[in-house]
Parts: sequence; structure tokens; C-alpha cells
Amino acid sequence: MRAAQVHRFGPVDNIFLKLNVPVPKITPSQVLVRVKAAGVNPVDTYIRSGNYANLPTLPYSPGREGAGIVEEIGAEVTSHTVGGRVWFTNPISGSAAEFAAVEACHVFPLPDNVSFTEGAGLGIAYLTAYRALFVKARAQAGESVFIHGATGGVGLAAVQMGKAHGLRIFGTAGTEEGIAIALANGAERVVNHNENDYVEKLLNEHKKGFDVILEMLANVNLNHDLALVGKFGRICVIGNRGQIQIDPRSLMQKESSIIGVMLGHTQLHEYPHMAASINSMLTENQIKPVIHHEYALSELAEAHRQVMEKTSSKGKIVVNLDLADNTIPDQPEAESED
Repeated sequence: MRAAQVHRFGPVDNIFLKLNVPVPKITPSQVLVRVKAAGVNPVDTYIRSGNYANLPTLPYSPGREGAGIVEEIGAEVTSHTVGGRVWFTNPISGSAAEFAAVEACHVFPLPDNVSFTEGAGLGIAYLTAYRALFVKARAQAGESVFIHGATGGVGLAAVQMGKAHGLRIFGTAGTEEGIAIALANGAERVVNHNENDYVEKLLNEHKKGFDVILEMLANVNLNHDLALVGKFGRICVIGNRGQIQIDPRSLMQKESSIIGVMLGHTQLHEYPHMAASINSMLTENQIKPVIHHEYALSELAEAHRQVMEKTSSKGKIVVNLDLADNTIPDQPEAESED
């Protein structure tokens, strides 16, 4: 099968397209998916660079989510049938390949009104946003939600699902185009976080603060969040790239909370409810993944660059395996054994 592979941790140039990678073997509890599209996420770039707590054994294929068609099911699997359209998360083998092995509990039906490229953006962004909003923050209809970074994959997912659940959605973006996208997807008010006085503007408009804050870059924004959160408010840290110093008194004065959110800590019994809720919103056309750009499998290195730059975040970046591979980089055999 065709598969993107990383043979040594480091820069994006270490991603190569291989043409004769063995198809993964599945266990009785797993599903083999013929991948039609794979999502590309920041976590993929952390793993590929070697800056991640749990690194895979080399060589490996990147990709932690995708969508496709069930090719084979294990002997114990009763929840799926061969030929079914599905989306998935946390594959055993990477999703940036023609086939991926996935535990059946991480595979979910893909509604007929959702394309494979759209489905490829559900497994991390929408599950993470749902877990942050409704499992960890326990957001209720009528509450206000501020999304610090509302135009990335998780941010836009939270905007859409929050709106669908009757929450008042506010947020930030880095460009006028990003602001327009967030507003079009259900946000009530979006400010530019590149403006020096954006926090003061929000404080003047929302003197009581926000009930829930979703934070995508805590090492930069957490002190702003402590000012913006309301009494008894909840700050969910979804993304972080460094350390920051805060004054705990800010939490004490409002009895607010800082909650860490990591999709990998989701318990198995939580997945069916989360996926069913997301699928219900998809079927009712209440939410729709926003695709920023589609790349061919041979262009995965460029997709990683785009994710790392974050210069114009406005939706998901996906690899569409039906797109023709225009170039096939050769992997030197000497390096492939490192």
C-alpha cells in the first residue's frame, strides 16, 4: 500500500512517500479501514519532530484521525460491517496511508451527508471540543463561552457545537478573514488577538466575564484568561507550547478553575456518547467541518509546514488520498534503517 513514513524524528523533510508498505494486520477487536482522507493536526508535528512524551517506534506513518470505508473487521467486532462509511480516531497504525488498523471502539459511522474529507476532521478537533465544552467544563445552554483561538480546527468545532447547544459564543482570530469565518460559523462577537487592547475591549463589553474559556495557547494567553473569566468560571486548557507564570489569587477571587483537557485521557465508555452527539449534529446540519486545504499524500510534508506556521488558521488541513501524487520523493535506503 501507499503510505507516508517517518524513518527518523526531526524536520518535515523526514516524511517520505513509500509505495510498498505492508497492509496492517488486525486483531479480533480491530477494524481495517481503507482510508479516503486523513486529518493533519499539531500533535502530528510534535510526534514527527520527536518532541512528544510517547513516541512511536520507527519507522511509522503519521496521522491520528481519518475517514474511509471498512475493509475488514475482526472476529469480535459487531459494531461495524464491511463496506460501511466511517470516521475514526487514535488508529493503531497511522492514518496517512491507504489502510489503517483501528480499535473498533474508536470507529464511528459517517453520516451520508458528510464527505470523507469532512469526516477526516472529526476524530480530534470535534471530539476534543466536545470533551472540553460538555464533559470537562459542563457548559449549559445560555452560558457564555470565550474561545481564545476560534478559527483553528478545535476552535471552529467549538464555535459550531456551542452554538448548536444554545451557548453564547465569543472568540478571537488573527485576521479579518478569520474573524469572518468564526462569525459565519456561529460566533456572536470575534476580536483580533493581534490588537494590543483586545482584552480591555472585551472586559468593557463583558464586565461579569465569561462562564467558560477554551484556551488553545495557554503559555501566551492564560493571564488574559484569568482576567476574562467570570465568577465560578472554567478555563479549559487545550493547547500549550511553554511555561507561564500566573498569580493564583486571580483564581481565588473568582473561585474560577483551570482544567486541563487531553483527548487521550478520554475513557472508553465516553466515546459512544460523544460520537453519537456529534453525528446527530452532523445529520441535522447543525455543524459542518471547515476544510482549509486538501493535500495529496505525497504532499504531507507541506501539510505539516502549514500546520506549524499557523499564520492563517481557518479550518482543518487534510490529506485526500484520492488526489493524485504529483511527486514521489525517494527515501535513501541508508537512512531508512536509522
